[in-house]
Amino acid sequence: MLPEDFIQQTKAVMGDELWKVVEQALTLQQPPTSIRLNRTKGMGRDHLAVAPLKNVPWCDDGWQLDTRPAFTFDPCLHAGAYYVQESSSMFLHHIIRQHVRQPVLMLDLCAAPGGKSTLARTALPEGSLLVSNEPIRNRAQILAENMQKWGHEDVIVTNSYPRDFSKSGLLFDVILTDVPCSGEGMFRKDSGAIDEWSLQNVEQCWKLQREIVADAWKCLKAGGLLIYGTCTFNTKENEENVRWIAEELGGSIVGVDVDESWNITGSLLEGFDKPVYRFLPGKTCGEGLFMAIVRKEGRLDEEPAKPKKVKKAKGGQPDRKKTVALPLTDADRFVAAELNGHAVAIPLAWKEVYDKAVAKLHVLHAGVPIGENKGKDLVPDTGLALSRCLQRGAFPQCELTYEQAVAYLRREAVALPDSTPRGFVLVTYRSMPLGFVKNIGTRANNLYPAEWKIRSSHAPETPPEIVITDKE
Repeated sequence: MLPEDFIQQTKAVMGDELWKVVEQALTLQQPPTSIRLNRTKGMGRDHLAVAPLKNVPWCDDGWQLDTRPAFTFDPCLHAGAYYVQESSSMFLHHIIRQHVRQPVLMLDLCAAPGGKSTLARTALPEGSLLVSNEPIRNRAQILAENMQKWGHEDVIVTNSYPRDFSKSGLLFDVILTDVPCSGEGMFRKDSGAIDEWSLQNVEQCWKLQREIVADAWKCLKAGGLLIYGTCTFNTKENEENVRWIAEELGGSIVGVDVDESWNITGSLLEGFDKPVYRFLPGKTCGEGLFMAIVRKEGRLDEEPAKPKKVKKAKGGQPDRKKTVALPLTDADRFVAAELNGHAVAIPLAWKEVYDKAVAKLHVLHAGVPIGENKGKDLVPDTGLALSRCLQRGAFPQCELTYEQAVAYLRREAVALPDSTPRGFVLVTYRSMPLGFVKNIGTRANNLYPAEWKIRSSHAPETPPEIVITDKE
């Protein structure tokens, strides 16, 4: 049951007619299901095995489904072929594609579990670097997992507070602040959000949101874009905060082109008619969402930052003081580094940003994880298997059946064919890498991360058929 205070507050903002539409959706309709295909790994419309209801109109990679498959038990999800994300959140794709036309340094400040970060990484121009941050440690670990599964190398994942960024000296061209909020837009999906809602919580949220944005604003370059988002309906956390950002911090609210058929609602704050974008259940596909874009006063450098090239030694070969042999495609553009005791490969183009981040922030993941030294072995990292940069020929491979793939993802033992070479073996499902095992002959040690494993003992009778991974 919806809280009475929420009903009265929201009805006052929306008016009776619009409120009836939203109320019916919140109380009588099931939340829709949608996925976003991973273009980073070559997934497109032709790779869908399910019959989608329709394309998400503001995101070419987003598709609404008529049922909710058993996603957890689809190895292709764990391989990063797609991400389960509600439709309205995909509007970020439309914003980035309209406003970001050249490589940028972007920060997603409150990023867990990773839906908008994986989307942003795909939508950003190649050559961009995304710093994806989550202040809460356990949520940051989930974020790091999802970003590694997405497989893009131009990513740094951090576990820091907004104030840490304002002290770091890092400056960003684009900052997404998908701020913690009262969660009204999630009522249909999460009954816990209803239980936690109160007028007092709304008051606390809008104040916290301003603190977060104020810290983020210090890290935004002159002329840069702040994308502000919540998953709530009220104007205190939405229009009033956006107006405060523009008037108190110094910026102009800018818009994006939208189609009238998308049924996006504009400002609901009396006397405020700037371009803002509100998604309402029952009117637009997806859950409740609010977004606005504010450009900071000043001008960005007219010349975008150009990626650095690896220094060439005599004979035209890369300087081996800066590069080492790595099991990656186009390995010469990477430089080896160490992060939290693990070997990683960092794109040289943003090595200086990485060094500053490591010095000032708590970095959980960056570039391509390579492995960990244990005795005489360099044990390959699961993130390497999931990276789009993996050189597939660097390891022997073993294709798993569906039952074997689910067992592997549960971190159970998997029997390999007798002909499988000993040592580290890349295991795949439908040709998509899942991770590594170490074949010692009598058995194969499962190297899948314990914290990533499927914990449910249930499994569907037939494999979920959501994507076709080997379609040309």
